[in-house]
Amino acid sequence: MLEIAQVELPDILIKKLGNMQDVKDTIYSKPQQVAEFRFDQSVAEVFPDMIQRSVPGYSTIVDTIGQICGRYAQPNTHIYDLGCSLGAASLAASKYIDKDDCHIIAIDNSAAMAQRCELHVQAYKAATPIKVICDDIQNINIENASCVVMNFTLQFIPPAQRIEIIKKIHAGLNSGGVLLLSEKLSHDTEQGNELLIDLHHEFKRRNGYSELEISQKRSALEDVMRTETFEQHKNRLLQVGFSDVVRWFTCFNFASIVAIKG
Repeated sequence: MLEIAQVELPDILIKKLGNMQDVKDTIYSKPQQVAEFRFDQSVAEVFPDMIQRSVPGYSTIVDTIGQICGRYAQPNTHIYDLGCSLGAASLAASKYIDKDDCHIIAIDNSAAMAQRCELHVQAYKAATPIKVICDDIQNINIENASCVVMNFTLQFIPPAQRIEIIKKIHAGLNSGGVLLLSEKLSHDTEQGNELLIDLHHEFKRRNGYSELEISQKRSALEDVMRTETFEQHKNRLLQVGFSDVVRWFTCFNFASIVAIKG
């Protein structure tokens, strides 16, 4: 397990961090031999632009995750952000949590993402302490948790391994705790699924992506991101013992869910 060191950032680095937000995603703008999508340095550099232009309602999702963490966080507990990318959900949670002695643990298996997440955490001086860890979330023990966030993370884990991760999260949550799960979904009919895909592609066009970029990105994700239906997610969550599953956000084929442990 690699923990990212807590360091004080000089003003010039904080300024540089602010400029990172303006880097435009052009990764798939030229014809290329499309490789499997990876959260590498090139993606980390453009991630804020990529996610905003690719996921409808992303800002709303992140801010509401923060609000829900504020509602369900319990004193003297951990909040886990599994697959934290650049730490948007961790920072949102930090803003809303007002319980004593809460600690946010942000984990990502991409060193490029974890390093930049640490820069964000330090630059924005989170109110609730955030520890950034570079590791595979399957190696992490979930303990004394009141909230666990998986914001578009589970979809990148092989389907056969998902049930064990959800079981581990449920076991590590305290009574009354929640799992916040955001996912790109499949629809359970071919016609409906194609409609949602077409609407999402139009969303990306209106955000400046070309047909080439849309096509090449889809090819890169094809064998990496395996989507499921809402019913598959709901049934899995109920199977492991969550008492209620609430889908609070849906736009096209993207959704965010709260699973409550009774």
